[in-house]
Amino acid sequence: MRNMTLHLKDFYPFLGADHADPTLELYLPFNMTEMGQEHQKRPCILICPGGGYGFCSQRESEIIALHFLPQGFNAFVLTYSTEPHRYPTQIREVAAALELIYKHADEWNCDTSKIALMGFSAGGHLTASYATKFDTPEIREVFPESKQVAATILSYPVITADMSFTHQGSILNLLGHEPSAEEVRYHSCEQNVNPNTPPAFIWHTASDASVPVANSLVYATALSKYQIPYELHIFPFGAHGLSVSNPEVSRVMTPDIAYDRAWVDCLMKWLNQYFI
Repeated sequence: MRNMTLHLKDFYPFLGADHADPTLELYLPFNMTEMGQEHQKRPCILICPGGGYGFCSQRESEIIALHFLPQGFNAFVLTYSTEPHRYPTQIREVAAALELIYKHADEWNCDTSKIALMGFSAGGHLTASYATKFDTPEIREVFPESKQVAATILSYPVITADMSFTHQGSILNLLGHEPSAEEVRYHSCEQNVNPNTPPAFIWHTASDASVPVANSLVYATALSKYQIPYELHIFPFGAHGLSVSNPEVSRVMTPDIAYDRAWVDCLMKWLNQYFI
């Protein structure tokens, strides 16, 4: 496996404004020449950790990437800018990461037709925001040929900016203030679903006390309106931020956490329908 960290500002200096230093961590399996795989292109997962737009969670970074390597994927972790950096900084960093993947597709053995964007919690908001707004002016003015992804994976995502059922800390960190009515609409991903929005795998717990499960439900409903395929799993129990639901990311493995781990296998079956 090749593992390296790229600083996005080294490729796009404007992404280093105001002391920002977003990074893209690469996890690239070797193509085994003895198996005739030297020219094999792999599907890719680009991971956006959670952290309320206040930090990027370690529990939703490398451990997620390493899960996908034996499944035949190239994995990338975007450590994007967080508070005090505001919108559209983060969504531009997603676009930059995709630009690099496309630019180095041959060198990194990437199948650019099979890129899934994956987000956890606030990273889910970033993921759904990019998927529904990848060609908007704030992105296209710096990346005129910004790329859409083939699929999204949303883990207990923040979706809406409606302060009645969003994760308020995430939206306040993203915008720096409580949003106006116009901003609520613009930053509510369910309001921006359109015919070009990619398919989604979504999972959440009904007992999530940090990000209400209604966030996932309204996004699924919006996808349904446009007949965009999705798979939705709502587990009855479990706290917020379960990551891969194993002992490495859980201080105590309770029965509900072990039960919720089923999302990992369900996701791989779903991805096999699109990517393998």
